[in-house]
Amino acid sequence: MNSHLEVCRVLSIKLLLANALFASTSYAEGSFKTLDLLKGITGKYTLSGIHNKHQKDPTEYTRQLEAISAQTPALWSADFLRFHWEADERARMVAEAIEQWESGAVINLMWHACNPKAGELCTYMGLPDNDQKPGPWSYLSDAEWRELTTEGTELHKKWMTQVDAIAEHLQVLQEAKVEVLFRPFHEMNQAAFWWGGRPGPDGTVKLYRMLHDYLTQVKKLRNLIWVWNVQDFPTLPSDVVLYNPGAEYWDVVTLDFYDGFGSSQDLDSGYTQLKYDTMVRVAGNKPMAIGECGRLPSGELLKRQPRWSFFMSWSDETFRASSNSDKRIKDVYADERVLTLNELLMLREQAIVQPQPAPPTIEMVPLSGFLQPL
Repeated sequence: MNSHLEVCRVLSIKLLLANALFASTSYAEGSFKTLDLLKGITGKYTLSGIHNKHQKDPTEYTRQLEAISAQTPALWSADFLRFHWEADERARMVAEAIEQWESGAVINLMWHACNPKAGELCTYMGLPDNDQKPGPWSYLSDAEWRELTTEGTELHKKWMTQVDAIAEHLQVLQEAKVEVLFRPFHEMNQAAFWWGGRPGPDGTVKLYRMLHDYLTQVKKLRNLIWVWNVQDFPTLPSDVVLYNPGAEYWDVVTLDFYDGFGSSQDLDSGYTQLKYDTMVRVAGNKPMAIGECGRLPSGELLKRQPRWSFFMSWSDETFRASSNSDKRIKDVYADERVLTLNELLMLREQAIVQPQPAPPTIEMVPLSGFLQPL
C-alpha cells in the first residue's frame, strides 16, 4: 500500500472514531480505550489478531505471521493454561502482555483451566478414569458439579485456589494499566469443554458468573473487559440462549469458527449468514468479534459481514495449508478493511480522541452493505 493511500486510510479512521466513540457500559468503573476502539471501528474495519498458545514463547505465532505478511497483528492473545509438562511461565506471559500493550496492541487473554479435582497442573484432554491430571476436556459428575458451584465445599475451595493464582497476574496487569479482553470458559457451548459443558442457569453459566463476581467484586479488578464466547455448532441459535450469562456479565460477544469449511472451493463457506445474523441479534449495540478461527475471513467476507470488530486466528492452525495459504494470509492482512498494529500506532499518534457520552440505544439495520443507525 503506497504512502498516499495509507495516509488517506488513517484520516478516514480518524474521522470515523471522532464520530463513533462513546463511553463503555462495562461493569468496571470508567471507560475502556479498547471498548471505545471496538465500538468506533464496528461496521467499517476489523482488527487483525493471532493467539500465542505457549507461555514460554509468547510471540511465537505472531512472529510467524509477520514473516509471511510483513505485518504485525493488532491484537495479541495468550493463555493462563498450566500443563503439567511445562514450567510455570505465566509471569513471562504477563510481562509480554505489558510490553504488547505498551507497543499499542489490543490484549486478549484466555484460560484453559484445569479440572479443579486435578489441581493446578493437568493434561489437555485427560479423563478422570485413565488420567490423574484431567484438563479442560474432562468430566465432572452432576454431584461434583454441584459441589464445585457451592461455596464452602472442598471442590469449590480447590477451584478458588486456581482462581486466586490467575487473579495475582491480572492484578499485575491492572497495576500496569493494561486493559484485558478476558475470555474465560471459551466455547461455553462445547460439551467436551468445562468438565461436561452444562447448559442452563446452573451449568457453565453459573461458574462464569461466579468467576466474574469474584474477580470484580472481591478482587476489585477493574481492567477486565469480559468476553463471552461460543462455538459455531449447528445448535448456535439455541445455544446463545442456553449458555448466555446475561448482558450485564459481558462487554463483548465472540464466536469461534471451525464448522462448515470442509473442502469447499468457497474459502469463506463456514462464515454463514445465519451465524452472523444470530450474533448480531445477541450483540445488540455491543461489539462482536471472531473469537477464534482456523481459516481467516477474507476481505470480501468482512464487507458482507461488517460488524466483526476483530478476528483472532488460532496459533499453528493459522499456517496449515488446509486453512490458509501464504497468499491468503498476505491478502487478508493487506485488505483495506483489516487493521494491523502499525495502523493502530498511526491512529494513536495522529487521532487521539476523547470518549463522548453514550448515545441512546439505536436500532441497526442493513444498508448498502453496512449497519447504519436509522
